[in-house]
Amino acid sequence: MPFDTPVKSQPARAGWRAWRDRVLQHEPLNFALTNHVPRVALTLLMGRLSRIENRTFTRLALAVWRLFADLDLSEAAPADYRSLRDVFTRALRDGARPFDPDPDVLCSPCDAIVGACGDVHGTTVWQAKGMPYRLEDLIGPEAAAVHANGRFVTLRLTSTMYHRFHAPADLHVRRVRYVSGDVFNVNPPALRRIPGLFCRNERALIEATLPDGSPIALVPVAAILVASIRLHFLDVTLHLRWRGPHELPCDASLSRGQEMGWFEHGSTLILFVPAHWRLADGIEPGGTIRAGQALWRRAD
Repeated sequence: MPFDTPVKSQPARAGWRAWRDRVLQHEPLNFALTNHVPRVALTLLMGRLSRIENRTFTRLALAVWRLFADLDLSEAAPADYRSLRDVFTRALRDGARPFDPDPDVLCSPCDAIVGACGDVHGTTVWQAKGMPYRLEDLIGPEAAAVHANGRFVTLRLTSTMYHRFHAPADLHVRRVRYVSGDVFNVNPPALRRIPGLFCRNERALIEATLPDGSPIALVPVAAILVASIRLHFLDVTLHLRWRGPHELPCDASLSRGQEMGWFEHGSTLILFVPAHWRLADGIEPGGTIRAGQALWRRAD
């Protein structure tokens, strides 16, 4: 049976989806089920389960996954998935995510749902309406000074999305800083309830410069069930049991669209840019975007 074969009849699936969606849209229940649980233990367990290389186990796990999310593998490159990790980190068919070549555009680094976005007021950023956090608490005082009064966008990857992220433009990565932390869910119910959520979760700060020398920062933020953050340009996988250095000097030049790494589930990537960039037309909270589409455009 192919991996993308439905596991239930269409009427049964429709009924299940309606019930499932009602449960997931009940915010207090959603919040309790995804946060009032042993988050770190479940995340470490997911890391172990996702690496089990057994096709029968993988098919059963995918069947359970499809009960709770609409997983679509139609754009994936042909693959013989031996583990859940293979599915989480799947590549796409060639040409599935073309990157806008306009040098006055910064592309979306990933497939995502757009979250909070806009201006950084001093060093105050918003994770949701009425829920500010301090840039210093997210990326440290040195980087916060660089990105004060700039602009930001929050990109949330769901569990079923393409999990790889790419360089939004030609850039030079000069340093990565890893911060261990909690693994709260990063969905809207949690963002509306937990102050400074992004500043409490495991995350990495990727500091880079564009060809004109202006700084940008990408901040992958982990969450419950996200087993690790893979960074190809450092050949390192950061995770809750990481015991290596937290400051990782880097000297890597990446071209527009080049793969930077992946999440081994789904989570969030926050992008900080200078104030002379504006959000591209049509980018607004709640909308979806694909890797390679215009995200920022240089202001006139």
